[in-house]
Amino acid sequence: MKRSAYCQDDDVFTLLKEVRGCRLCADKLPVEPRPVLQFHPAAKVLIAGQAPGRKVHETGIPFDDASGDRLRSWLGMSRDVFYDEQQVAILPMGFCYPGTGKSGDLPPRPECAPTWREALLSKLENIQLTLVIGQYAQAYHFADNKASLTEKVLAWHELWPHVVPLPHPSPRNNRWLKNNPWFEQTLLPDLRQRVAEVLSESH
Repeated sequence: MKRSAYCQDDDVFTLLKEVRGCRLCADKLPVEPRPVLQFHPAAKVLIAGQAPGRKVHETGIPFDDASGDRLRSWLGMSRDVFYDEQQVAILPMGFCYPGTGKSGDLPPRPECAPTWREALLSKLENIQLTLVIGQYAQAYHFADNKASLTEKVLAWHELWPHVVPLPHPSPRNNRWLKNNPWFEQTLLPDLRQRVAEVLSESH
């Protein structure tokens, strides 16, 4: 990791070096730890996701898979903008691939968020839009966890325009999207407009 790629703040550089070298869950993971995140203190959009899948673990690039393609489509965002760390920060609830269970990837490791999340979020002082993707990120970021994911996404206007809850863009959620056409018809057009507004503002 080159120092010039990040803010010259020594605390930020040191924190990122510690995160990327983390081996806290090494004995509980199916593969070698490889924390995957995208971070710069200047970022204006924060994507709070779940955990890397196997393909993302292999490439080390967040959302470098079918879920990422769908997410970028939802946001109306090109790959160049999406992977511009000074525009978009990507902090999943777990930074390492947790492995696969009977019905898909396992939940993010529970040790990760309490260890790193608050320290990282405290460095993101320019965030204007936070996208909270999936049940695990929503359980962390929202106080009321009695509501279902569908109920939280349906109530998206309650947190607008600074926070937007989203379902996970995984192909496994195709049925959810089919059963909830309002998501693509009502929420996404406003979300794309909001994303464009945030990214068009000067640094």
